[in-house]
Amino acid sequence: MVVSVNLYSKQKGEINRFLSHFYNAHFDLEECLHWEKSYANPVELAEIVGTFIDNCEDFTLNMWISLDKNVFINVTSQNADDIIKYLYERFPY
Repeated sequence: MVVSVNLYSKQKGEINRFLSHFYNAHFDLEECLHWEKSYANPVELAEIVGTFIDNCEDFTLNMWISLDKNVFINVTSQNADDIIKYLYERFPY
């Protein structure tokens, strides 16, 4: 099973700033308004979701995750903890 995370922004450079912060590395995505990454291990989403929510006031971004084909969930400060719990319950490996 492959799951994905999608980042969207209306402001150029925001995705670059967030990913540079998250990975502690430089990215060349200054013009990018959309970014997507797939994960073979769904539990790996928990880290980027947690970082996104912990820093959501610092970035103008939207995050959507897909755990099932063609089903997308908008990650917000209200549902992030439940999403992380669900990841560990549904994929306990």
